[in-house]
Formats: sequence, C-alpha cells, structure tokens
Amino acid sequence: MHKSATKPCISAMALIAAIAFFVATAAVSLNAQQLTGTKPVDLRAELSAPLNLAAPPSPGYSSSRAGVAETAAAEFFDGQYPYPPPPPPPPPPPYRRRTNYSDSIHNPDGSNKYAFSVGGGFTLPVGGTHSYYSPNWDFQFGVGRNVNRDFGVMLNFNWANFGIQHSLLDAVSAAAQTQIGGHGHVWSFSIDPRYNLVKDESSSVYVTGGVGIYHKVTTFTVPGQSCYYDYYYGYVCYQTNQPITSFPPSNAVGFNLGFGYAHGFSRFANEQFYVEARYVYTANSRRPNGPFPLNADPTTYIPITFGIRF
Repeated sequence: MHKSATKPCISAMALIAAIAFFVATAAVSLNAQQLTGTKPVDLRAELSAPLNLAAPPSPGYSSSRAGVAETAAAEFFDGQYPYPPPPPPPPPPPYRRRTNYSDSIHNPDGSNKYAFSVGGGFTLPVGGTHSYYSPNWDFQFGVGRNVNRDFGVMLNFNWANFGIQHSLLDAVSAAAQTQIGGHGHVWSFSIDPRYNLVKDESSSVYVTGGVGIYHKVTTFTVPGQSCYYDYYYGYVCYQTNQPITSFPPSNAVGFNLGFGYAHGFSRFANEQFYVEARYVYTANSRRPNGPFPLNADPTTYIPITFGIRF
C-alpha cells in the first residue's frame, strides 16, 4: 500500500517541473529575439566617459505646428523672461490747434469777446500844465471788444482831477485879499486800441493809445460855512470851500499813448489785475483875453491807473 501511493506523487512533480522548464526556455528565446542586433552595454565605459553638455535634440516638430504662445516664447526667449517684451509705446499724437469756441461770448482762441475795466490812481501834470495844476487822483471805466487774446479796442471814460499850485493861489489870494482855494479836472471819452507785446500763460506787457474828446474845467473857492438839519441835533454847520467862480469849460480833441502790465488771477482765468501809465495831450485853444487864460491852454499830464479788467 505505501509504495503504490508514492508513485503518483513522483509523477505529478515530474510533470510540473517539465512545464516550468518549457516556459522558462520559451521566455529566454523570446528575449533573445528582441535583443538581436543590439550593441551590448559597457557599464564601466559609460560611467568613465565625460558629460555631454550639448544642446538637446530637436523636439521633432516645426514651429508652424506649435501653439501661438509656445512659438512666441521660443522666438523671444532671452534666458530671463519666458515671455515676449512689451510692445513699444505709440507715437505722440499730431499737433492740434486750440479748441475753437466760437460762441456768443468767446473768440475762437477762448478769450472773452467783450471786455470791461475799472480802476483808479493818481495824475501827474507835466510840461506847462505843471505850472498851475498839482498832482491829484484819477478814475477810469471802460468797455470794449477783444478781437483775440492779444488785441482789443476799449471805449474809456477817464476823470483826471487836479489841485492848484500854491504859488498861483497865493497870488490870487493877495489880489482878492482873502484866502482862495481851487481845483481843476479833465474828463474825457476816448477810443483806445490795446495790443500785447509780450505774453505768457498768466501775464502780459501791452501798449495802448487812442484819441478822444476832453473837457477841462478850473474852479476857485473861498472858505465858507454850510449847514444842514439833523433830526436829533438840529442844525449842524461845518466849514467848507464854496466856489466863487468857475471859468468857461474848454473842450478839445486830444490823444494818449502809454503802456501797461497785466497779470491774470490764474492761468485759466480771463480776469486780470493791471497797472498802466499814459501820456495825455489835449489841443485846447488859447484865449489870452479870457478871465483865466490858463484854463484854455493845451493840457499835458500822465495818469497812472491800477485796476481790474475782465
């Protein structure tokens, strides 16, 4: 019984060993067929060979088939930034002229079409006028039309007030045997063009001049007393100069010529502060036989005016 059971076990083991040997033989044969023609690798030679730092081989496709971003990165790559440099800035716009306003109150260059001025200062009689008139104050008001920022025409009303020289008053007082005072004035209407000689963003130097009609009056006074009635205090009296004679006015054509400086309140404002000086000559007709011949003499004076133009 024991011998007969051992024989089948030995037969099964022999069959399994034969199958394993067949499979191993087939695997070795298949591997040998795949490696046929392949050069054997010398591990020691490969490790001792120097490193190859040459550029890697081409990826095997053309840039025409690559993506747009990949192509741009490959063309503009400079070793620091993996993206193309920014495009150059656009060229500056061409020169353009100032905005053309051309409305009812502005000229094409933006200046006001209509101008107004008001100012005051003092008068300096010169020449023969200085022999009987003394310095005093003046007032000016004007309206006009601006052609552009540099040229305009003004219609000016001017009032030039004068005192009387003390030497003349002393002579008249001695003749009248009383204290004599007096004053004179010249008011006028004149048409005065104005042109800027030098101009920047906020300031300008200009020349001006014109012709007009001039009205001259001289008056002498004596000390007197004037009274008025006050509701709380009754009659109140005070000392004043009362006119004793006013010589016939002398009307004449005259001209003026001068220059000035104007400064804007800001670079965008049309309002300006100005100061100007003019030489004025009036062609009065002399009347040698008149009561006061000097009132009809030609008059020369320099008004210096400070004001605002807008």
